[in-house]
Amino acid sequence: MENNLYELQFALDTFYFLICGALVMWMAAGFAMLEAGLVRGKNTTEILTKNFALYSIACAMYLIMGYQIMYGGGWLLGDIHTIDSAQVLADSAAEGFGGASVYSSASDFFFQVVFVATAMSIVSGAVAERMRLWSFLAFAVVMTGFIYPMEGAWTWNGEDVFGWYNLGELGFSDFAGSGIVHMAGAAAALAGVLLLGARIGKYGPNGEIKAIPGANLPMATLGTFILWMGWFGFNGGSVLKLGDINSAHSVAMVFLNTNAAAAAGAIAALIVARLKFGKADLTMMLNGALAGLVTITAEPSTPTALEASLFGALGGVLVVFSILALDKLRLDDPVGAISVHGSAGLLGLMLVPVTNSAATFTGQLIGAATIFVWVFGASFIVWFIIKQVFGLRVSKEDEYAGVDISECGIEAYPEFTKR
Repeated sequence: MENNLYELQFALDTFYFLICGALVMWMAAGFAMLEAGLVRGKNTTEILTKNFALYSIACAMYLIMGYQIMYGGGWLLGDIHTIDSAQVLADSAAEGFGGASVYSSASDFFFQVVFVATAMSIVSGAVAERMRLWSFLAFAVVMTGFIYPMEGAWTWNGEDVFGWYNLGELGFSDFAGSGIVHMAGAAAALAGVLLLGARIGKYGPNGEIKAIPGANLPMATLGTFILWMGWFGFNGGSVLKLGDINSAHSVAMVFLNTNAAAAAGAIAALIVARLKFGKADLTMMLNGALAGLVTITAEPSTPTALEASLFGALGGVLVVFSILALDKLRLDDPVGAISVHGSAGLLGLMLVPVTNSAATFTGQLIGAATIFVWVFGASFIVWFIIKQVFGLRVSKEDEYAGVDISECGIEAYPEFTKR
């Protein structure tokens, strides 16, 4: 009878992992829609191509080598193809109900690989409308196969950073990846933007900042709703367990807090934009919701609903001023990805000790610095090599005409193109 209960718990936790992974996979569609909506129509096909291709590359590279670097398990997942059911039952019995998670290693891989794709999706929007497609995809190979798995090994797998120190022992905690996934993606994006430069016409000779509106705000709004929905899998799945009372309650609280933070972030950004610009700004509100989600991702299980709302609102306020600050620095980020995932990601990490006594502010700072320095430094080197060997940027003529034609040979909206 007891074995049957442990088998049921194993099945529930494995199934929950897979469902949450599927929700996170759906975020790939959200990123594609959000980015396609916030760029000009002449660049839409290339954005969609990038997002579809980067997800596929992330899945392939993490299977080939990324998972091994981050967690072990053999190259090409050699060690997770079979399962010893007797050992699983023994491990479950040793832990008892409500103990450590026991689930299929294959479900763990699936849940982890969609996180890798999320980190790479962040980069896509920041370098939109002027980067060569194949240069971007070359970077995606290195980012998903090596750069991300290395910092993942130091954080979620608890390995020492180059043998110098252990982040977990220093009091670093990142529940679902505000830093490990989101700030890492923003750091890689920032390195690329610095080497790539701004879009033609974005900044005037005297420091003027010229808005370049997106082509499809309904699509951007749909993309944000999809991301909001997928985030329940992102944060909820990171509980890693469902099959007992305490874990099920923790999952429910994570869902509640994730939703509350997103809503508060959207409201806060909308109010700040109204006070700042005199009008409601849809794109700022969308980014405010995403910033709230990124902020709560570092620790969605320990805050109360009110605390989660306050944290999300702080993220929504911060993202507005971060986007404006980057523009003043002439760092062109068409979708605000660096601010949403970088600034709010750092904020989320620093808020963890407020409600989680196991984390320390010092540990969070060291962890954030480790992630940023590694990902930014490694990414800058890779971007620089790609720039020297292949080039990063399309020609001025192709940028004016739109990268859909030059990079993909097909337009997303041919019936609207003037001939």
